[in-house]
Amino acid sequence: MPLTSRSPSTSPAEPPSRRERNKQQKLERIVAAATELFAERGVDEVTTQEIADKADIGAGTLFLYAKTKGELLLLVQNSTYADALVEGKQAAEGVTDPLDAVMAIVRPVVECNRKQVDNGRTYLREMVFGDPAEPHHREALGLSLQTEEAIAAVLQRDERITAQDAAARARIVSAIMFVSMSVSFNAGSPVDDVVREIRDQVRILLPD
Repeated sequence: MPLTSRSPSTSPAEPPSRRERNKQQKLERIVAAATELFAERGVDEVTTQEIADKADIGAGTLFLYAKTKGELLLLVQNSTYADALVEGKQAAEGVTDPLDAVMAIVRPVVECNRKQVDNGRTYLREMVFGDPAEPHHREALGLSLQTEEAIAAVLQRDERITAQDAAARARIVSAIMFVSMSVSFNAGSPVDDVVREIRDQVRILLPD
């Protein structure tokens, strides 16, 4: 039987090059080092040199992956935020009450943000004031948008709420959640209290 050439669509993906594997390994070490140090002492008490040392790389190499400590925090927190959003969306699938479904999405995000309160508040600040051209910042904003879209989809289960109204209300829910997590007077509040505060405000947005 004569040999036939593979079409481009069926050819197996080429394995990553050694250079790409090295970059990925360094990134994983950076994320692991930053995650551990930020969790232990908070982002404000950790230096980039300490992160570089723990990741066993030079400080110059570190800055190829994140230019500032704030961007490092975005890199670390974006992953946990993404996981929290997946958890919330899955939880909301089996909830019929619109308010309960919205809060099923919100709660894991709040829990994720409050694992280390100062880090969570700094993360939110970086989302607002960070460099929008920076990829980790763009990813954070993308996650925020995905959260709004998930909330809007839940709200549209109510036939009285149009797609446009659902999007507008979801944006307001996002703002409520952001403020409740970031304000100073909630710094010492447990997750349940923050979630309750958000729920009380979101309830007003929904039709009776």
